[in-house]
Amino acid sequence: MTERDNTSASRDDIRVYVARKIVTMNPAQPVATHVAVCDGRILAVGGADDMRRWTDAAPIDTLRDKVLMPGLVEGHCHLMEGAMWDAVYVGYYDRRGPDGHLWEGLKTPADVLARLREAEQHMTDDHKPLLAWGYDPIFFEGPPLVARDIDAVSMTRPIAILHASVHLMNVNTPMLELAGIDGDADVEGIVLGEDGEPTGELQEFAAMFPVYRVIGEGLSIAASESPRAIWNFGRVAQLAGVTTATDLVNDLTPTGNANLHEATSDAKYPIRIVPAFAPQRCPEGGPQRVLDAREGNTDKLHYGPVKFIVDGSIQGFTARLRWPGYHNGKPNGLWLIAPSQLVETFLPFHAAGLQMHIHTNGDEATEVVLDAIEKLLEVHPRADHRHTLQHCQMADVAQLTRAQRLGMCVNFFANHVYYWGDAHYTQTMGPDRANRMDAAEIARQIGLPYALHSDAPITQLNPLFTAWCAIKRETSSGRVLGESLRLPVDDALRAITLGAAFSLGMDHLIGSVEVGKYADFAVLEADPHEVPIDELRQMPVWGTVLGGEIFRAPT
Repeated sequence: MTERDNTSASRDDIRVYVARKIVTMNPAQPVATHVAVCDGRILAVGGADDMRRWTDAAPIDTLRDKVLMPGLVEGHCHLMEGAMWDAVYVGYYDRRGPDGHLWEGLKTPADVLARLREAEQHMTDDHKPLLAWGYDPIFFEGPPLVARDIDAVSMTRPIAILHASVHLMNVNTPMLELAGIDGDADVEGIVLGEDGEPTGELQEFAAMFPVYRVIGEGLSIAASESPRAIWNFGRVAQLAGVTTATDLVNDLTPTGNANLHEATSDAKYPIRIVPAFAPQRCPEGGPQRVLDAREGNTDKLHYGPVKFIVDGSIQGFTARLRWPGYHNGKPNGLWLIAPSQLVETFLPFHAAGLQMHIHTNGDEATEVVLDAIEKLLEVHPRADHRHTLQHCQMADVAQLTRAQRLGMCVNFFANHVYYWGDAHYTQTMGPDRANRMDAAEIARQIGLPYALHSDAPITQLNPLFTAWCAIKRETSSGRVLGESLRLPVDDALRAITLGAAFSLGMDHLIGSVEVGKYADFAVLEADPHEVPIDELRQMPVWGTVLGGEIFRAPT
């Protein structure tokens, strides 16, 4: 963190922004109309009379008819969102890219193959793999695409299709051959057919690794290796009103770190980034790798979190569920860290004072992680550790209460209710458990610190839409899942600002409009508290303010 002196601010450096309304998220001063900014930080908040000390600073009227709220904080997303747009989008839902182009969602497997075929026809390099992303067979009737289906697009060009969850991949026969995957491969997650040969479905990273090894940066979660991906990510986030966003799986490589420092040091880069080290992908260096990176923190680049992934995806049937398991009888999912190894794996990072963000989709995964955290705190007590369960979609009241007792946070994947709620109701979990998924309202009631997230690129990066998902709990078909668990509007907005900031250990810097914090604001045309609830999901963002500098969305 850069050091700042405590000398009084020079009046020449002060700007006073005037807005129709400022929603502060500060309970001591919930609303204001003026905010004074100096050196990228908030100097004063209040009304016109409160700014009299700064009358020498000419008010900036650009935002006078706008509503400001704290810059939105996306506590679980990935720079991969910026890298994906170099591949072909084949998702079920419409999706807008960083250039503003709207890609229409594909409603049948035939549509997926048709878009791949069209993309392949425009490729000029005969040896370059065709890469696609966003595919999700849970929305289609019949079996998922296998290698021979994708071979219909090309029998010579290697093709890889990453699922929307990024936990699975389907490839064609040339890609299997190029990656060296055959029936003798002894890797969990390589799905074999009745003939003993790979079907082309690869579940989780170990099975997908041979493909990543040959395609390089394409479809890679290690997007900080690409300056273009970092800038694309920044544009997507800023358009959604986000001023701080995570990259919740990062290898902390020298090249990636250099790229992040270069991008965020540019005054035109519109957001702050919080990379989280992923030891499962890159175990070398351990905690010291994070501590060393943290020494180079700046106002716009905050190293420190660590990310672990314990199970997989519910809709991909790789998440770990407690009894009675999957509603449609599918086998239970995969352990990405064996439960017996959790304490040993977590302990070095916990003991080093680092904060862990732990992916647990299924309730069995949540249970074993709670066991591990309880053991860690017995072995090495730590106050205010804020270890955070990420997704935590199926946790029941007992598990959430236990997380609260252990001093943890939870970041709920609220978008999941809309995108996959119907599939969970009918296929993966059944009505009872689907109705309790992503229970942020329970967390609110028991005092468990919580946030909401998109997990972009898994779903669209748009925190106001995410808040709407938690408020309405409505699936894409209009079914309401757990009406009693609808989150009040103010609490949902807090979850995408101060709640997310708290889960990142950054609530002293961001998340509310208060003196001393970064001068980061989302600039809106209306107050989200006052518009009809259904307008919140598509509320336009006029722009953002980052460190006192205005960033306009393109008109």
